[in-house]
Amino acid sequence: MKKIVVLTGAGISAESGIQTFRDADGLWEGHDVMEVASPIGFEKNPKLVLDFYNQRRKQLLAVQPNRAHIALAELEKQFPLAIITQNIDDLHERAGSTNVVHLHGELLKVRSTKISRIGAPIILDWRKDLKLGDKCINGHQLRPHIVWFGEAVPLFDKAIEITQEADILIIVGTSMQVYPAASLINYAKPSAEIYFIDPKPNISQRDFNNLTIIPETAVNGMPKLVELLNK
Repeated sequence: MKKIVVLTGAGISAESGIQTFRDADGLWEGHDVMEVASPIGFEKNPKLVLDFYNQRRKQLLAVQPNRAHIALAELEKQFPLAIITQNIDDLHERAGSTNVVHLHGELLKVRSTKISRIGAPIILDWRKDLKLGDKCINGHQLRPHIVWFGEAVPLFDKAIEITQEADILIIVGTSMQVYPAASLINYAKPSAEIYFIDPKPNISQRDFNNLTIIPETAVNGMPKLVELLNK
């Protein structure tokens, strides 16, 4: 049976009402991204950063998965399927997907600001507001479990390994402009079938072997692709 790997980005969650990461003016919810998505920003004004992610967390808990998320969960019932997402929400999981790699972290988790003696941060599930003074069992302030600008992407090597195994690679909700995630397509094996769902695709059939472009939004394009793959 063919193995499917799906690369998803902000576009798939935007149709559930989640704000995309960056507006056209480079701001995220009115903030310079370096103020709220960098270690320097957190060091400079931790309260602002914590308040910012508290609002994002509340927004996430108020929305639901859309037809694109549900279509991917349905596809997992037919094929071995892994999702590699740039999104920090849990909409894939809520839709029913069970094999999801979050490259940029998870909004409903927090971690200690300092690593433990075994060389790894303490990571906790977290659905309420995170405040200054909220600490891990070792007494260190907790922070959002998000990969900020200037930080390594710890699951990227795992994402490469998963992508290399794909017989079918689906790209949906991402323009493939944010690195290192955008480079994952280059790790697909030459024989892999590639499906790119985007209303304004910035790649063409000339760019990759076995590429099929579906010029639709995630909500409209993903159910069509599921129907095609199940024929």
